[in-house]
Amino acid sequence: MPGINCPNCKKKVIYRNIKDMPHFPFCSERCKLFDLGAWLDERYRIEGPISPEALSRIEKKGGENG
Repeated sequence: MPGINCPNCKKKVIYRNIKDMPHFPFCSERCKLFDLGAWLDERYRIEGPISPEALSRIEKKGGENG
């Protein structure tokens, strides 16, 4: 049977079908919420250079709301 490690607690989770795992890829609701909290607290973030095209879109979008 396939298995994965929970990204939060590293517990091995064995499953027959991903549909059987309501919190995939996490082992539980607790681990899922812990990960969400880390994103909301900005402990995880995606950093990298922004392209000129993306910057232009952001500036245009900001002008529409401001």
